[in-house]
Amino acid sequence: MFSVYVPSEFSLKKVASPDSAALPENAVWIDLVKPTAEEDHAVEKLAGIAVPTREDMQEIEISSRLYIENSARYMTATLMCQSDTDMPRTTAVTFILAGHRLVTVRYDAPKPFALVENKLARACSPGITGEMVLIELLDAVIDRCADILERAGADVDQVSHDIFEPESERHGHAKQYSQILIAIGRQGNLTSKVRESLVSIGRVVTFLSAVMEGMKWSKDMREQLKTMQRDVASLTDHASYLSNKITFVLDAMLGVVNLEQNNIIKLFSVMAVVLMPPTLIASIYGMNFKIMPELEWAHGYSYALVLMVAAAVVPYLLFKWKKWL
Repeated sequence: MFSVYVPSEFSLKKVASPDSAALPENAVWIDLVKPTAEEDHAVEKLAGIAVPTREDMQEIEISSRLYIENSARYMTATLMCQSDTDMPRTTAVTFILAGHRLVTVRYDAPKPFALVENKLARACSPGITGEMVLIELLDAVIDRCADILERAGADVDQVSHDIFEPESERHGHAKQYSQILIAIGRQGNLTSKVRESLVSIGRVVTFLSAVMEGMKWSKDMREQLKTMQRDVASLTDHASYLSNKITFVLDAMLGVVNLEQNNIIKLFSVMAVVLMPPTLIASIYGMNFKIMPELEWAHGYSYALVLMVAAAVVPYLLFKWKKWL
């Protein structure tokens, strides 16, 4: 399916159920979402461009992602999706500037698209063009990446506190190390995907800066593009810092786990040494005593069974209480 947006008085109006056979000539933004072959053909006829296939969008070479063809600028970026869930993912989105019209091709639903659509539906500059819509989309993508990094940083700080909290606060409360390791892994995965998205957006912004001389952009748009370049560079550095911090937290977590395991093994070793002399004495003398009151005791067998069960259950309960199991 696809959505077509045409300029209204002070907003960008979405055309309800556009006819793929007769797209409006004043369309400023055409948003293709999982397009069919018929929709591709209609957009190609209106804008005079070739819509890339999904396989073309998955190419990772710079020459296949950023290029000019028949005076149209093709830019493919990797954007974040489902970043608020436990399974974030990335998706390729292609931006095509043909004249003053923007065509976007995507097979997922990145959140910035909905945000920009709602924003431009409320108000926008008069005489809006495809270049302006592109700038709004890129700016929203960068803001979204910044929000994700801020949330990831707060989560990593919380994990760090859980690992390094004072001994007095965690006394009697065993750490759930497996949950902490899962949280570290999720934050590392999220941060790496955000960094991948920022790198691709940075390439798109650099490409636009290189070709904007022939596009006759306004001074405000040029300044906004330079600001986005600085934002992308700073966010990329922050993502790298966050990745290093996650690596440090992971190493610290593994060190704490090893220390705890060593303490447990040390306790077992001490207990084995403590019980060794009684075991040695019992193995030497065994049952070699003439007078043993329990031999004539009617409840001696039951008492021995209870002691054996208790000797097995009590250590198990102790280990569970210490969270060693």
